[in-house]
Amino acid sequence: MNMLQVHSPYNNEVIGEVPLSDDDAIEHALHTAHAVFRDKSAWLPLHERVAILEKLATRMTAQREHLALQAAREGGKPLKDSLVETDRAIDGVKICIEVIRHDHGTVIPMGTTAASAGHRAFTQREPIGVVAAVSAFNHPLNLIVHQVATAVAAGCPVLVKPAKTTPLSAWSVAQMLHDCGLPEAWCQFVLPPENEQIERLVTDERVAFLTFIGSDKVGWMLRSKLAPGTRCALEHGGPAPLFVAADANLDAAVAGITKGGYYHAGQVCVSVQRVFAEQSVAKELAERIAAAANDLSVGDPADAATDVGPLIRPDEVERVHEWVSAACKSGADLLCGGKALSNNCYAPTLLFDPPADAQVSTAEIFGPVVCVYPYSDLQQAIDQANSVPYAFQAAVYTDSLDVAEQVYAGVDAAAVMVNQHTAFRVDGMPFAGLKRSGYGTGGMPYTIADMQIEKMLVWNANA
Repeated sequence: MNMLQVHSPYNNEVIGEVPLSDDDAIEHALHTAHAVFRDKSAWLPLHERVAILEKLATRMTAQREHLALQAAREGGKPLKDSLVETDRAIDGVKICIEVIRHDHGTVIPMGTTAASAGHRAFTQREPIGVVAAVSAFNHPLNLIVHQVATAVAAGCPVLVKPAKTTPLSAWSVAQMLHDCGLPEAWCQFVLPPENEQIERLVTDERVAFLTFIGSDKVGWMLRSKLAPGTRCALEHGGPAPLFVAADANLDAAVAGITKGGYYHAGQVCVSVQRVFAEQSVAKELAERIAAAANDLSVGDPADAATDVGPLIRPDEVERVHEWVSAACKSGADLLCGGKALSNNCYAPTLLFDPPADAQVSTAEIFGPVVCVYPYSDLQQAIDQANSVPYAFQAAVYTDSLDVAEQVYAGVDAAAVMVNQHTAFRVDGMPFAGLKRSGYGTGGMPYTIADMQIEKMLVWNANA
């Protein structure tokens, strides 16, 4: 069996290895998952799924520090934030339990016509089928829980394909599920080495549902090639907009933007990227964010004191620097950062008033870069925010209900945060990308519903 060595993005140290999946292994995984689903007598009853997930939450809690350190070392997210991610993942498992404990169908009205008189009808939830879960690197533990624990909760066999840069957390979750009583056929780890193999896996007609977290280019391509009948949910990202009104609490805004913009080195799908600030406060806001960014500790993600870790690959450091340099050449003021550091790190960067057509203004940076744009007319700022083909979460800092309502009503977004940054998330809430940013709705209750069907029974009481 070929193995993949996993390297730390910070110092390139080998930190573990996982098995790679050749064509035979992929076919075996698909065949096994499809076969166990087709045998309805072998479906996992609700009480067994609850018991397995309860044991998983207990096991993860006992291994909290280990899971957090493992995620920090493989993904580069600082340990302090990886501990938060681990706590969220544990809570996510508990949310899955709460959802399925109250799982129910609906009563369908009958007797509303002469033909339906004397009939009774209701629905119950059933698993949709085999789930292919393709995950991203940036939250290697919590994203797996969002995709895999939900599949287990829904009663679906799941094939989990993590990012090749961060597979250790996914491997750990799969092994813990098996240790907690889940038969291996119901959660299989697959890691094809080639993109063509991944495409064949997720577009196979035996896959009933694809949950994909990653780039919009790959996600939309895969959706276009899914087998007839396969449903999907896509979670991408975008250059999230945040507005700061003149009446905003600047202390709160600076703290929120600093956290939301530089958290995990900006490698978050709803990271604060474009800050539209009212003209009278824009420069002060930008300078204060730059000062806060300069105070952040950049370095080893396994160090508890680190605020900002490395980017996932060296070529990402090069790309981010190219975008920043191009924006500066086009007229943006560089207030801090703007340079590559050692160990795949990039200095937290603040750009003031880059051109509207610069890449930093139109595409997702996925790096530790925040841009501040002064505005004199809020509606024009909203129009500029809406001018890109991405929409996910947005935010506004203000003490005015009118300003908050204008942003909420006008901005293209699935969620708007008031006096909170764009990366705020609670795992039970809906989480949905619009335009190119995604398809479907994430969040535990919504994902579980996507992985199930409502099957109806109609009873003719007259017969």
